[in-house]
Amino acid sequence: MSKPCPLSTQIPGPAVGRPAIELKGLGKAFPGRDVPALDGIDLAVPKGTIYGILGPNGAGKTTLMSILGGLLKPTSGAACIDGHDTATGRAAIKRILGLVPQEPAVYPTLTARENLDYFGRMQGLSGAHLQARIQACLELAEMAEHADRRVDQFSGGYRRRLNMVIGLIHEPRILILDEPTVAIDPHSRSLIHQRLRELHAAGITILISTHYMEEAEHLCQRIAIINHGKLLVQGTVPDLLAMQRDKTIQLQLEGDPPADLEARLEGISGLLEVHVAGRCVLIVAEQPDSLVAPLMRAIHERGLGVRSMSFGTASLEQVFLALTGSPGAPK
Repeated sequence: MSKPCPLSTQIPGPAVGRPAIELKGLGKAFPGRDVPALDGIDLAVPKGTIYGILGPNGAGKTTLMSILGGLLKPTSGAACIDGHDTATGRAAIKRILGLVPQEPAVYPTLTARENLDYFGRMQGLSGAHLQARIQACLELAEMAEHADRRVDQFSGGYRRRLNMVIGLIHEPRILILDEPTVAIDPHSRSLIHQRLRELHAAGITILISTHYMEEAEHLCQRIAIINHGKLLVQGTVPDLLAMQRDKTIQLQLEGDPPADLEARLEGISGLLEVHVAGRCVLIVAEQPDSLVAPLMRAIHERGLGVRSMSFGTASLEQVFLALTGSPGAPK
């Protein structure tokens, strides 16, 4: 019998009752590394939500997902899934949790049907129930006509579709996906997004890590941004946009900027962050109004004109860049 979750108090959140996933002071250090992969993460995922975890490469997202999936043990703090401690309650968690890892966990020499049969049996399914679940998963992934092809003949998109439904074979109440749509074709990405929305509508709690800002913005009710193992901010997309609204300036240039423009602007006193992406310049400052004149002067000195200027963040990607100082593109 698993021990109850050691978290004595609930982390504040919008939902009433026990969170589906709860982290308190979660830390993970690896031998030989000066900086911990996770450093005191407090997080609560309300039941029935799609919750997104965003962060640049090396932020700690995969380490977090691996702890929740039982692949790693935390160095400090606790992680609980539906009230079960991940360190002691794996048997109970196995029945309610579906895990979709970043790298497709499939056997390439088996067919799609054989993979589903194998993983279904690993989850304790058998007989007619198992066969019904295999067929349902094949249809969910739109792979029924390819059910008896070997996986090593599949494209990356088909492998990721199969990877997702393997995590659903036992009808879990909670689904965790680590970068489920990296480097796949648009049709497969659209299908996965559609299926995740359908699962959410059916009441399944979904935790997803992603590099894609649009994916998080369109799918998730709540989002957490982590970097260097620390939780920077969490909330709804409107909440996150509002947090940066009074600290940012966005400029659209009339021409292509020189390579040294970002370094030039960084020398302006009072500026916290600057990001130049093509003809778009994003500035973060405690008092952005006071920087308008020096910014315009520095840009004009480089022989550039300004097409437009606006205050406040307009997208999740701008918030991400302002908080992490890193581009949100995948590897």
